[in-house]
Amino acid sequence: MDIISLILWPIKWVIELILVAFHSLWTFIGMDPNAGATWVLSIVGLVIVVRAALIPIFVRQIKSQRRMLEVAPQLKKIQDKYKGKKDQYSREAMSRETMELYKKTGTNPLSSCLPLLLQMPIFFGLFSVLNDAQHDKAGVGVFTQDLANSFANAEFLGAPLKSTFIGEWNLMVAGMPFSLNVMLIALAMIILMTASQFITQLQIVSKNMSPETKASPMFRQQRILLYLLPLVFAFSGVAFPLGVMFYWLVSNFWTMGQQFVVIRNMPTPGSDAAKAREARLAKKGKLVVEEKAEGAIAVEEPKKTQRQQPMGKSRAKKQGK
Repeated sequence: MDIISLILWPIKWVIELILVAFHSLWTFIGMDPNAGATWVLSIVGLVIVVRAALIPIFVRQIKSQRRMLEVAPQLKKIQDKYKGKKDQYSREAMSRETMELYKKTGTNPLSSCLPLLLQMPIFFGLFSVLNDAQHDKAGVGVFTQDLANSFANAEFLGAPLKSTFIGEWNLMVAGMPFSLNVMLIALAMIILMTASQFITQLQIVSKNMSPETKASPMFRQQRILLYLLPLVFAFSGVAFPLGVMFYWLVSNFWTMGQQFVVIRNMPTPGSDAAKAREARLAKKGKLVVEEKAEGAIAVEEPKKTQRQQPMGKSRAKKQGK
């Protein structure tokens, strides 16, 4: 067993347990265990459980990214200061000032990447479990060969979950029998996946960036991602089996909704989303209260103390000694 398989083994075991648990639940309430709808609902339940468990990591990632966005204008000033200077002294000075800025603001360019790195093994495990199941491969734990066969042969709206758009396209081009249902369902899912990813990135770029950040190089990177990530789903989706695409689609919808909630309730200061939130709070008469509660400096109410009893002159002289 290689190192990657060793890392993914416990993750896949847990994922299989959740998937089989949901499949048993839907079967228990009367659904056909071999039906595609049963397995699709099991995938939906799996995504909800996994993404809910990752919420603390997501919140930490959002906070780290926000700190980096807020420090981006100051970072740009340092870069502009040494722009065009390639001598050793200037490079060392720019590096030193950059590190001092990170230390002063409590930011770290790697801190926003760490939560994403922690999520990657889980996502690889999810993909591996679903992909193996669609190729009639038993899992590492409770996902038996019988369940793998059931998953691989299940159909949703007449389309086998193990089928791909590109596979049916190749059959059509070769003049062989192909499934139009697979192509239509896959195409609809690719469009939804691409649209949901675009909307998620658009929320960040259009609503959750301050004017200073929009003038920084980081904004240009976000603009590139706005169009690049949806294209990744559009081109890679044609090769994904339908079962795996259901996972990605539900996960994308979760991300879109989660991002909407975060931007609405915890927007970046100075952004359009922050101004909209202030307007909502002002309309409700809660702006002052919210600002005090969320301010960077918490003002503690003075503690009530007991009333000091008056002292006699003789007692005061004794305590003064």
